[in-house]
Amino acid sequence: MLGYLGEPELTKQALRDGWYITGDIASLDEDGFITITDRISRFSKIGGEMIPHMKIEEVINTILGDAASVVTAVPDEQRGEKLIAFYSRNGMTADELWETLNRSDLPKLWIPKRENIHCIDSIPLLGSGKIDLKKVKALALQEVARSG
Repeated sequence: MLGYLGEPELTKQALRDGWYITGDIASLDEDGFITITDRISRFSKIGGEMIPHMKIEEVINTILGDAASVVTAVPDEQRGEKLIAFYSRNGMTADELWETLNRSDLPKLWIPKRENIHCIDSIPLLGSGKIDLKKVKALALQEVARSG
């Protein structure tokens, strides 16, 4: 909260009805425990539609079994953003994963293009064990720059 100390306009934006707005999406169970399930910012807007990254990751993880995945987006001149998916090695090629995603129930708009699915050794993590979204975004930008 130090970033809001003495900054009434920033504080007004960050607080709503006395609650600090973190940008997290959570569920509350019957015992009153909160489980963070996603982040509001983990959506992309493509062709005017909001696309939840976590839903795509769930389908990829179901296809791969225990392998981890992460979806991010990079700017795209035509559609606003384009999806980039990374997954950890499990023996499935990126082409096989793309083909399987196309047979899933995901809307076609939610499926990253074949050239935007990348197999990597491991998903970048923070010390807390959470996915390092900044490193993932940097990897995505590198992949896009490499492919031209």
